[in-house]
Amino acid sequence: MGKFISAALICFFCHIFILEPVALSANTFKLGSISVSGNNRLSDDAIINYARLRPNMTLSPEDLSSAYTRVLDTGLFKSVAFQQNDRNLIISVEEYPTVNEISFEGNRKFTDEKLSSFLTTEANLAFSPNDLEKDLDALKTAYRNTGRVSARIQPKVVNLTNNRVNLIFEIFEGNVVEIEKINFVGNREFSNRRLRRVLNSKQAGILRKIITRDTLIEEKISLDKRLLTDFYRSRGFADFKINDVNAELSVEKDGFFVTYNITEGPKFAIGDVKLTSKVKEVSAPNWKNTVRLTSGEIYSPAKIQFEVTRLEEKLQASGFEFVRVKPEIIRNIKNLTLDINLVFEKGDRLFIERIDISGNTATLDRVLRRQFFIVEGDPFNPREIRAAADRIRALGLFSDTSVSTTSGSTASQVVIDVKVVEKPTGYLTFGAGYSSQAGLGALVEYGEKNFLGRGQSLSFAINTGKDNQLYEISFFEPMFLRNDLGFGLNLSLEDTQQQNAAYDTANLQLQPYVVYPLGERSKIKIDYSISQTELSNPNNVGAIITNEVNEGEIVSSSMGYVFSHDTRLYKSGSKNGFIFKLGQQFTGLGGDKTALKTTMKIVGQRTVFKEDLKLKAEFESGLLTYKTGNSRVIDRFFLGSNKMRGFDAGGLGPRECTNGNCGVSSNDALGGENFAVVRFEAEFPLGLPDEYGMTGGVFYDVGNLWSLKNTNNNVLYEDGSWRQAIGASLFWNTPIGPLRFNFSDVLKKEQFDRDESFDLTISTRF
Repeated sequence: MGKFISAALICFFCHIFILEPVALSANTFKLGSISVSGNNRLSDDAIINYARLRPNMTLSPEDLSSAYTRVLDTGLFKSVAFQQNDRNLIISVEEYPTVNEISFEGNRKFTDEKLSSFLTTEANLAFSPNDLEKDLDALKTAYRNTGRVSARIQPKVVNLTNNRVNLIFEIFEGNVVEIEKINFVGNREFSNRRLRRVLNSKQAGILRKIITRDTLIEEKISLDKRLLTDFYRSRGFADFKINDVNAELSVEKDGFFVTYNITEGPKFAIGDVKLTSKVKEVSAPNWKNTVRLTSGEIYSPAKIQFEVTRLEEKLQASGFEFVRVKPEIIRNIKNLTLDINLVFEKGDRLFIERIDISGNTATLDRVLRRQFFIVEGDPFNPREIRAAADRIRALGLFSDTSVSTTSGSTASQVVIDVKVVEKPTGYLTFGAGYSSQAGLGALVEYGEKNFLGRGQSLSFAINTGKDNQLYEISFFEPMFLRNDLGFGLNLSLEDTQQQNAAYDTANLQLQPYVVYPLGERSKIKIDYSISQTELSNPNNVGAIITNEVNEGEIVSSSMGYVFSHDTRLYKSGSKNGFIFKLGQQFTGLGGDKTALKTTMKIVGQRTVFKEDLKLKAEFESGLLTYKTGNSRVIDRFFLGSNKMRGFDAGGLGPRECTNGNCGVSSNDALGGENFAVVRFEAEFPLGLPDEYGMTGGVFYDVGNLWSLKNTNNNVLYEDGSWRQAIGASLFWNTPIGPLRFNFSDVLKKEQFDRDESFDLTISTRF
């Protein structure tokens, strides 16, 4: 027994003092010291910190491997070696060289500064092959986005003394490879021409040297697919899908041929519309009259979403905070209808804990926060959050916007997370313009769409021509005092030197105003205006204008409004519908005269023949009534080519014979206190290649301008006369702006009217 105990004790002590140290040496060790060799630019401490090691740490082989990886992953070293000498660790490194300078050769499209902005490699920092690969990809992407898909970029590393290098990018830019043709396969309802107008990308045309939308950019393909899908589905094609988009480079490698393979599917109309309630407190029949969807109209997801939002807003206003409307779509293939069942159901009882905003460095938080019509503590409504996200994007202040929700501190709370990427909002514009009536002109404009980060607009403009000068300052606050009230202020000074007249004019005006929505498609603008106007330097004019010149400076103070209602659909809609505008201006609030000026305009538009033909009809009228004093030529209405085509500025309406001479060139256009005009227009394709951007049109105008409170025996046409004109138009959409050429023929006019057979308007900014 004693021998057995002795043997057991011997085994135990051998295990403790002999075997255990051997096991410790094989698997772990206690680090004594750390030394670094091979480093010139970086200090020993910096490299040891990268390894995250310190003396007296107990390390395993896995710990050493992780430390080795951490040092190597810094990207600062060509090679890294760990050598263990008993309890000591030696870290041997070979540093990458330092970049002395970076240069570019062969670049013409981009400046050196612009190309440098794409790089992660910087002068005076360590050179990294991994960063160089990323830089090459970034430079190739920049050239590819300009259509130069054949661009070649060769990096060249020149070794210098003291472990330094020069980095040279040798660039062959190549030619721009544009979209030569965009085709569609599977389309039956709409022509290729109509579908091309939907896409953001365009075919190369005669202006390929200055247009930029004809280059193939991969990101734009995704946008075009979404635009095409929205276009079809908003027109009832609920099953539309894009099977494939194929972009092939031509054999000559000078153009892309892009083909969309699509399946249109059948066109659906809205069938039966009913309401169902799963909420005991909400009776579906009581809400039936609030639904505006009608059976037989073309199905559109946007219409359904709009109706759901309306119903939820009305439910919320009635105290049903957590009732949601879920649309259920039932297909009826036989009748090609989609029955809509709007289901009232209880939503989760969630509340907003807070709204977090990030990414805005120049824009104040409140600019984004006020786009939410809810605050912390309000019930959570997913559709309201999506609507707020749309409003933020519509501000035009950010290049990217993300609005998401995360769980709050409790199960009944959510956090709204808003992330934005700001973009430049200031602009400086130099422009030139020409019109057949105003002649050549120049424009200088500076503006800021996000003044002081408050989301306000501020602009200064100088617009000068041969016979006129206009100076303007404008300010607008889109959300003044409350979310849906806008406030603006305009200050302008305009002078004309016998522009289409035999006298000069001067007009100084200050106009503050507010804009307020009255409904889903209606708004009202209310303004106050104070102005100082003067007629001067008459040149052989009649008695009426002479008397008006003799009045000198006139100060007028007025209050007015403009009500507008627009039923057209935007975004992917067909834009069919009408616009109604009614405005009145009451003059006499402390000024020299008392008057009421009323204007009305109605515009209806509709596309037919699969949206290849656009028809438009317009009615416009005005009535000016003076209770105290008389109107002047600067106050009255005129029907130039912008209102009545076929006539020049002051070409029709009441006129006074000069010195009893009623020749065509010896009478004064006086304008009129009443006018009415009806315009009809049709726009259609000309059969030219789409890339030319040209369409044709025909028009018929009929109008009348009449009535003067102050008249004499030398005044003609004061009682009015209806004029008529027909003509043809050429529309040309160019990168420098839309051009319109009107060729007119007057069917009916008076003897001393001044007509014109051609009118050209060009507006260009660059």
